[in-house]
Amino acid sequence: MKSIKALQWRYATKKFDADSILPEEKVDILKRAFNLTATSYGLQPLKLVVIQNKELQAKLMQLSNNQKQIGTASHVLVICIEKEIGKTFIENYFRYVRRIRNTPEEVLSPFKNFLIEDFKGKPLQEIQDWATNQAYLVMGTLLTVCAVEEIDSCPMEGFESESYDELLELDKHNLKSVLVLPVGYRAPDDQFAGFKKVRRPLEETVIEF
Repeated sequence: MKSIKALQWRYATKKFDADSILPEEKVDILKRAFNLTATSYGLQPLKLVVIQNKELQAKLMQLSNNQKQIGTASHVLVICIEKEIGKTFIENYFRYVRRIRNTPEEVLSPFKNFLIEDFKGKPLQEIQDWATNQAYLVMGTLLTVCAVEEIDSCPMEGFESESYDELLELDKHNLKSVLVLPVGYRAPDDQFAGFKKVRRPLEETVIEF
């Protein structure tokens, strides 16, 4: 029940305490949770940009419909996808598999070659849509870990992705921003913290056979 209580505690924080900064060990937990999230084929077509810079956050806030959480959060996490995923990216993944698991190349080759051919035949937009779906998996993991660690957060889609990419120079890293997660500690006067959570009854959202 600890996890359920944690999820009941969390909410989309509307106002952060700008003077409360997450300790480095909490930030490290979020980075590790990001890296441990499940992704399709295990390929991890994602990178996480971690921002703790109030001047930069103020600029990003202007590109986020002036949502104040961006400017007042302890840190802003920007979840990005790889813009291109092809043969080199896939081969690099399988190098990790060989190094970590000592799996013979003859065992890995059939699956590796299948993925290379499969991705080669897909349109770029389809690949980016697939990668974006992995970003939502990551967001779910981070929201849950934040709740368990009593870190406040607010998931966001409402931002100017291309402007973020330009400001953060993400093109240099072959990345595209897709989701934003400001994190920190709620302000004592955020009235939304005390609101009861509104959810449909369990019997309306779960089907059992």
